[in-house]
Amino acid sequence: MPRLLLVDDEPSILSVLSTLLKAEGYEVLPTQEGEKAVELIKNDEFDLMISDIRMSPIDGMELLKLAHDNRPTMPVIMLTAYGSVETAIEALKLGAFDYVTKPFKVDELLITVERALEYNRAETENVYLRSQLEAPYRFENIVAESPAMQKVCEMIERVAPTDATVLIYGESGTGKELVAKAIHAHSRRKDNAFIAINCAAMPEPLLESELFGHVKGAFTGAAGDKEGLFKSADGGTILLDEIGAAPLSIQGKLLRSLQEKEIRPVGSNQNISVNCRVLAATNSNLEQQIKDGTFREDLFYRLNVIPIDIKPLRERPEDILPIVYHILREELKDAKEFPSLDQEVCYILEQYPWPGNVRELENAMKHAITFSKENKISKDTLPDKIRETVQASGPMDRSAVKADSGRAKSLKSFLRAKEKEYLKQVMNTTKGNKEEAAKALKISLATLYRKLPEEE
Repeated sequence: MPRLLLVDDEPSILSVLSTLLKAEGYEVLPTQEGEKAVELIKNDEFDLMISDIRMSPIDGMELLKLAHDNRPTMPVIMLTAYGSVETAIEALKLGAFDYVTKPFKVDELLITVERALEYNRAETENVYLRSQLEAPYRFENIVAESPAMQKVCEMIERVAPTDATVLIYGESGTGKELVAKAIHAHSRRKDNAFIAINCAAMPEPLLESELFGHVKGAFTGAAGDKEGLFKSADGGTILLDEIGAAPLSIQGKLLRSLQEKEIRPVGSNQNISVNCRVLAATNSNLEQQIKDGTFREDLFYRLNVIPIDIKPLRERPEDILPIVYHILREELKDAKEFPSLDQEVCYILEQYPWPGNVRELENAMKHAITFSKENKISKDTLPDKIRETVQASGPMDRSAVKADSGRAKSLKSFLRAKEKEYLKQVMNTTKGNKEEAAKALKISLATLYRKLPEEE
């Protein structure tokens, strides 16, 4: 729910405005005192300030300048009498969003308020988007806002420098290959090949030849020797994707390769030594497959040295909107201006269960970009299935969408958390010296004290 600060030294005007705006669903904090308004601007957060221009002893122009210095993204609407329009125009030059003349028309005021709040939402989203564009991810293409994905990143950091075999679990579309690539990219083998093969995509004879290679004449059509992927990945990393789909006969040969560090090409009687790190990924329950007799228990324990579990997107909703902005960044690299997401879109994206996980989200955003108009992604640009699924799950809370929809709250929480993280880093760098930290941050010492987490 947007928070509005109202400042006017006329009690009747303040009462009317407060009643009117509360009826529209806004959270309103009214005050007649300029000194109180100064304190609130400095120490509290608002989505919009509405202030009279002519007040005493602190007038609206002084409050506007203070708001501009302390809350540069907060829009300010000035109230002025007809005879003070020139002053109102001066206020616009100083950064006011707009002005409304007294006596005001209700419709005109409400439209101006909504326009100002929409501007504030767009500015907040732009701040967030810029932070996404400027700040590198922990690992390339891996967005980790949720605790679950932060744990995955911690696992990558720990296992990447080793040669341990890693088994990556996750539903289709969760990003198992991205995790495998991150492990390779941060390993000692990063300068050598990374090769991935989908074990579910090939019939048994072809899969064996692809993995281990073959010699000339090994089967009909084998006109010459072929190097297998294990050999091609020598010195590097091989990912066995959808390992649960590998036939039992192939599983036995994979087990031998892992144990002996050597392979035998199809049709050959000679073993070839290989030195590649093996990563595996699966979207199936291998332990159940062992019980069913479709997966070898000994191979399972060879692969499952370090398990990494990637949670489905529906279990980590904190990642949805950051991933959306990451996709926009990737898809619109050369764009001068990125499209904005309206509140209903954010609501729908966060409510949809994403059975196809990140892959489905990526496809949905590509669809939305294609059909967006006026550089704005609205609910009508989303695939019908996504929009209709959310609508079918229950009536959309229109007041929540209009006022907050979860997006503004999550965005502001995100920005506050990131600010605290950065302040903590700077404080650590200066060994707790607040004056040096304030100088490094280019803010006043008083501002630093206000911004520091309570425990500081």
